Amino acid sequence: MAEHKTVDQVEAGELERPVTARKGAGTPEEHLLIVRDDRHCRVDDIPRWWMNNDPVATAWYNSVSASLPRGEAFFVETMRYFKDHVPPRMAQELRSFIRQEVNHSREHIAFNRMAQDHGYDIESIDKGIREMLALTEGRDIELNLAVTITLEHFAACISHELLSDPRYLEKADPRVAEMWRWHSAEEIEHKGITYDVWTHATRDWTAWRRWKVKALIGGLITLKYFKNRRKDAYHLMAQDGIGPVRARWELFRHLWIEPGMMRKMLPAVLSQFLPGFHPWKHDNRKLIGLYESPYSDAVMPAE
Repeated sequence: MAEHKTVDQVEAGELERPVTARKGAGTPEEHLLIVRDDRHCRVDDIPRWWMNNDPVATAWYNSVSASLPRGEAFFVETMRYFKDHVPPRMAQELRSFIRQEVNHSREHIAFNRMAQDHGYDIESIDKGIREMLALTEGRDIELNLAVTITLEHFAACISHELLSDPRYLEKADPRVAEMWRWHSAEEIEHKGITYDVWTHATRDWTAWRRWKVKALIGGLITLKYFKNRRKDAYHLMAQDGIGPVRARWELFRHLWIEPGMMRKMLPAVLSQFLPGFHPWKHDNRKLIGLYESPYSDAVMPAE
């Protein structure tokens, strides 16, 4: 595993002090965002059905990965706008978030190139993300931030599942599994910063207006993103000769029955609509340590 450094170590050569919670924010005290500049999937012998030798599971994760580089570029662009408009400690954490997301985008570009080398056509997936994000052009920056916190919350929920239950990835190609665990650890790690920036950016709004905008954007974007990921997974399965009826049933079974990731994470996804929600009200920092420990030897305590 690559050496892990905080953004201060990267930029100043040393660690000054940990990021502490801001007044009014929900991020835990002394919570660090670590820049893990890891590289993954730079080999040519990863199998086509890298996820458990299962074309359905592989199609789902390939669909998610294909959506990420353009989406993460949008997150970076949105968050970068606020770097000079937030308190210094929040700005430091924001810079770490940007560095993490740039690395994620780079690695998923490499992963998506691997999928293309396997013969998958993923251009339409990127086009769909581009068209969805085009709807935000010319809108108030706060609305783009609401889109960002929604998709970051969805990513954090998936990441929690992948790290809390090793059965999801235990039969995957180990090199690809390591990429998803790395990405998941950092998604959990920075899950609060977009929401803290949102709270700061909308500090002059009423609580009702803040909740209304966040809930409306959150509902629309969550439904649209999930709908598009299913559609794109069907498209990828069709390239493996799986007909539409079988594709719909097999993907439904995978997502909602066994292993049932969407069923298990649905309460967490819906929690964003609760008044007073903050991602760190569910403190799952232990999962970051789980990723960084010898994974097969790590055991999460029962909640």
